[in-house]
Amino acid sequence: MGQSLAQLYVHIIFSTKDRHRFLINDGLRERTHAYLAGICRNQDSPALIIGGVEDHVHILCRLGKQTAVADLVREAKRDSSKWVKTQHTDLSRFSWQDGYGAFSVSPGHMEELRRYVANQVEHHRTESFQDEFRRVSAKYGVAIDERYVWD
Repeated sequence: MGQSLAQLYVHIIFSTKDRHRFLINDGLRERTHAYLAGICRNQDSPALIIGGVEDHVHILCRLGKQTAVADLVREAKRDSSKWVKTQHTDLSRFSWQDGYGAFSVSPGHMEELRRYVANQVEHHRTESFQDEFRRVSAKYGVAIDERYVWD
């Protein structure tokens, strides 16, 4: 086969450092999501939707065929963190947590996941980030170590 083809969807979740509520301003949060979408596009991994609340973000993207998840997340965190810090003097200490979750998504579950990501504000009125991350990790069969996952 002379042509390389890939259609890989990834749901990426990561929090602000210590789940600090840096993204409480709706406008800043929306601009941060848009900035992250640009980073994904530049990494040949276009975002289908990005959402989240004050302390974390969800990225649903189509992973580029030559892009490693770890590289995409590293670039997204590094570049967006630098950018957020320029948005206001109160954000000079902004940073993302060291870790992340990345989960493969079947094309048949895309619409349900899009709705879920779009509905984050409403969703987090009843579930904390930690409980959400535990639940999502369990759904995908990924064991987490509570000693290290909450940086």
